[in-house]
Amino acid sequence: MSSLTKAQRITGLVGWLLICFITAAIGAAASVQAENFYGQLVQPGWAPPSWVFGPVWSVLYAVMGFAAWLVWRVGGFAFARTALTLFLVQLVLNALWSWLFFGWHLGALAFIDIIALWLLILATLIAFWRIKPLAGMLLIPYLLWVSFATALNYSVWQLNPLILG
Repeated sequence: MSSLTKAQRITGLVGWLLICFITAAIGAAASVQAENFYGQLVQPGWAPPSWVFGPVWSVLYAVMGFAAWLVWRVGGFAFARTALTLFLVQLVLNALWSWLFFGWHLGALAFIDIIALWLLILATLIAFWRIKPLAGMLLIPYLLWVSFATALNYSVWQLNPLILG
């Protein structure tokens, strides 16, 4: 899609970043009391302090938006429909997880959600890689972080059955 003007490329980048940070805001709305709630939970010894999550997620959302933009630039949404649809669907599951875990204290459903999220991230990574290898590579840290978060979700849920049902 090299026929894009500089203004269109910039608008596209801002748009993809905005989509990612809107997702972050939706998740954050469920996480307003997350630090207090998280601090009350029994956690495995390898759990990071709550302050780590915000900076890590901020970087990941920015990188995710940039990766989606790289794929979009190749041929637009029509060209990369499957890859970008996978990306958008995984963002929905990403935002939903915060509500399931922090907002509604539903550990089992949060765990099911994060497993589905992990699978969709992997599918998105592969789809992105096929279109623009750099975009796929940029999703590797996200997949690794969600792998860690999956193990943490499971452990915290198992350690707190009365709170996270």
